[in-house]
Amino acid sequence: MAHEQHSVLEPGTHEDEERPPPRATAPERSPRPRRRWLLPLLVVVLLAQMAAAMVTTAVQQTPTIDEPIYVATAADYLHEHRVRLNPEHPPLGKLVIAVGVAIAGPHVDTSYKGDQGQFGRHLLYESGNDPWRLMFWARLPMIVLTLLFGLVVFAFARELAGAAAGLAALALYAFSPDVIAHGSLATLDVPAAGFVLTSVWLLWRARRRPRRYVPLAGVALGAGLATKMSVLPAVPVLLALAAWSVWRTGSGDRRRASARAALGAGVVAVAAVAVVWASYLVVDPRLRWSPEQPVPAVHGLKGLLVRLLPLPASYRDGMRIQFGLENYPWQGFLFGHLYTGSRWYYLPAALLVKTPLGMLALWATGAVVLVAVRRLRPAAPYVLVPAGVLLAAAMTGSRDFGTRYAIFVPMFLAVAAGCVLAVRWRWAPLVTGALVLFVAVSSLLTYPCYLPYSNEAFGGPAKTHLRLHDSNVDWGQDLGRLADRLHERYRGQRIWLVYKGSGVPSYYGIDASDPRKVPARQVRGLLVVSDSAVAKARGRLAALIRSSRPVDDVGHSITIYRR
Repeated sequence: MAHEQHSVLEPGTHEDEERPPPRATAPERSPRPRRRWLLPLLVVVLLAQMAAAMVTTAVQQTPTIDEPIYVATAADYLHEHRVRLNPEHPPLGKLVIAVGVAIAGPHVDTSYKGDQGQFGRHLLYESGNDPWRLMFWARLPMIVLTLLFGLVVFAFARELAGAAAGLAALALYAFSPDVIAHGSLATLDVPAAGFVLTSVWLLWRARRRPRRYVPLAGVALGAGLATKMSVLPAVPVLLALAAWSVWRTGSGDRRRASARAALGAGVVAVAAVAVVWASYLVVDPRLRWSPEQPVPAVHGLKGLLVRLLPLPASYRDGMRIQFGLENYPWQGFLFGHLYTGSRWYYLPAALLVKTPLGMLALWATGAVVLVAVRRLRPAAPYVLVPAGVLLAAAMTGSRDFGTRYAIFVPMFLAVAAGCVLAVRWRWAPLVTGALVLFVAVSSLLTYPCYLPYSNEAFGGPAKTHLRLHDSNVDWGQDLGRLADRLHERYRGQRIWLVYKGSGVPSYYGIDASDPRKVPARQVRGLLVVSDSAVAKARGRLAALIRSSRPVDDVGHSITIYRR
């Protein structure tokens, strides 16, 4: 591989034919210092505003539904050094969270015997810890990682279509409400998607320097696999891209080129598997595994796949748990309709609602440009195919809970959108700049409530709960804001609360009763309901809501009624 590596730089090879023509330059003139610093300055400004948005969000939001489990698991890793909690997700993402947890230094009651959800609540609210401080430190490593993935987006687009394309792609990434919302949480969706994007970018670079970038791409892919199992459908695609990248560097001898391509794919696979094993060994060098929850039996092709994977037993049992979760009769909510099961079109529809309009336009145009422009066409399989395969796999899932399952879409398509500036049309920079500005304004207007964002065509964040639910709108993040609102405007009034989340209302000073546990005639005063509960309301709760009038909303995720 090392010997053939230099052939890609020699004139006359097929790689040289695809390289865009060099830009005309004036060698006698060196760039002004002001211009030299302009590009890094703009990158820093975009990432700084993103960091400010994410830190503000992290400080103001109470724990979402999944976060206490991940934070408790990270704390358990630090104290018990074994894989015990949350086996349905691999350890790496929680090891990243553990960096912040270690800094926070919470008291951990290792003798507690509840399940992972109860253990998370116990850690945050019943062990003498400050949940605000602990959650901020748990979220901070994910914020840093999200910013680093922004640099990958910038570098990828810049290599494809120039510095302006890199800035446009970074701007779309940095102003994406979904990326900001989930990048500021101690969850696993953004890091898993970001590692896959990084692997693809490294495979693109491997077309010229395979010896350096192919192993790094395998490490990045392994990091994704060691963070979340939803990355698995991308593995065959990335192995094929690895083989293609290496094959392109070969000479005219097809047999040797094919052997080198197979070797390149093998290197990526071995490196990825090694990273997964390493993530488990970091937690527990002895690889102890005794599941504390039932592990369902998986048969057929899925069962065969699980048995054949050369991964730790706890990883394979985690896959079995995930397959078991797919058999549950989950409820979904889309455009005002509550249903049981899943809809194959749920994620595209949800993305249509929750993506800024200018971003949608640039995504579509960028995808067309990648396919239509000759010098960019080689990049189309790298940018579009992994995202398409992951989206298709996510669309077959049974849990219609939110666009977080497709968070890779704004990452990959930001790169594609930046390539619009490669089109030789005089108005392209102006139109692209206007659409990016439209995205920025739309994103800033939803600050600091990014989770319930929807675009202007669907009424904005205040109307999202009419069309979507769960992590699209209300993931339990506004319990602290609710406590402040009740204290400021409704002090001393009787509170009836239906809250969907992992927080403990009494900790925040909310003295409330459940209206579903008493006769309807006794429910008088303020009826406070999480919007996800409103979307799924049936029976007594639905009757209570119909006989009340809305008077306030908190963070566009909790509605306050007067009854």
